[in-house]
Amino acid sequence: MEGTYDIHCHILPEVDDGSKSMDESIQMLKMQYEDGVRAIILTPHYRKNMFETPEEIIMRKFGSLQQRAEEKVSTDLKLHLGCELHTSMDMLELFQIRKNLTLAGSSFVLTEFSNTDSKDYVKERCYQLLSNGYQPILAHIERYECTYRNLDFVDELRQMGIRMQVNAGSILGSNGRSVKRYCRKLMKRDLLDFAGSDAHDTLQRPPSIGACATMLEKQMGYSYARRILIENPSKIVEENHG
Repeated sequence: MEGTYDIHCHILPEVDDGSKSMDESIQMLKMQYEDGVRAIILTPHYRKNMFETPEEIIMRKFGSLQQRAEEKVSTDLKLHLGCELHTSMDMLELFQIRKNLTLAGSSFVLTEFSNTDSKDYVKERCYQLLSNGYQPILAHIERYECTYRNLDFVDELRQMGIRMQVNAGSILGSNGRSVKRYCRKLMKRDLLDFAGSDAHDTLQRPPSIGACATMLEKQMGYSYARRILIENPSKIVEENHG
């Protein structure tokens, strides 16, 4: 499927636990382009006391990657900057001092939790974002005990206005059959909004949006795959870029 988006990946080089070099980043972008991906939101981690790369470094790396991508991959591949924001009690203060915590300059925030965070904590943090004008997208919800074990809770969060993302590899079964079944249940109950590669490298955690698109189309039909990988993500980019 051509024209797909990837809203969650760690392709920006040397800023977190993702790509280790510009060359590796270009290889990952080539893999994405060959898979039909035409727009990517780069989402380096921000997590207190673990991933706190200064924003000026992120911006410099982003500018360099954009230039190299045009030269080495294609001018048809659009790169946008975002973040995977790990929640904390004082995370709202970060929005006052960092510009690129949202996805592609939109109101959407790719929001990460710890695997064992409670339902109440997840709801409270998301409500805080919502009440301040941000739209949380829960990153890889197949990892969190409170969402993995309770689809009704996922439904409740979506009723609040929170959107759900799973990793492409989880849909494909690379994280085990039980996780693959969970993703299928999400889709059957129409509780899924986005799939992202969460790619970190070219081998162990490579981009796999192309295979994911094929799987989604096989399981749920072309229009569903298009909604998850093109229509929903395009609304994020278009919110700020028209």
